[in-house]
Amino acid sequence: MSDPKDTAIGPIVSSSHLADGGAPALSEVEFGMILSHHAFERWMVRCMTAAGEPGLTATEILVLHTVCHRGKPKRLADICLVLGIEDTHLVTYALKKLEAKGLLAREKVGKERLIQVSEAGETACQRYRDLREKLLVDGISELGLSAERMSEIAHLLRLLSGHYDQAARTAASL
Repeated sequence: MSDPKDTAIGPIVSSSHLADGGAPALSEVEFGMILSHHAFERWMVRCMTAAGEPGLTATEILVLHTVCHRGKPKRLADICLVLGIEDTHLVTYALKKLEAKGLLAREKVGKERLIQVSEAGETACQRYRDLREKLLVDGISELGLSAERMSEIAHLLRLLSGHYDQAARTAASL
């Protein structure tokens, strides 16, 4: 019987030239993040379409959920900060599209423009939530991960994002 190590194909990566350095496991994580990122975006778009709001991009859906969060009006800068989006033009475009669809409303308070979710936007977010519970949450529970373990994974992803952000700042200064 052959040794399983003899037939091992090595780390699963998208770019072998990045995996042959000092941290091949990091390349595996990066490939996992790439696949997860695209799958998550597909999920958001298809779930929101099923919830009755077709034609929204993943960014627009994230902006809608962020504005809906806790039912409080938000500033553009806060939305960008929460979502980690540096290019405010992306969020501004998303806000205009969501406002045109009647999912968000803007109000001027002093010199600031605040964005809040409309009743239609709140309804769309609730339908998305209901579908998420039925289609995603039930399936995820089959993984057998405790709430604590899921929180640990989320914490790890946030830590990794900080390292990537710092590396990006360093690379921008070169």
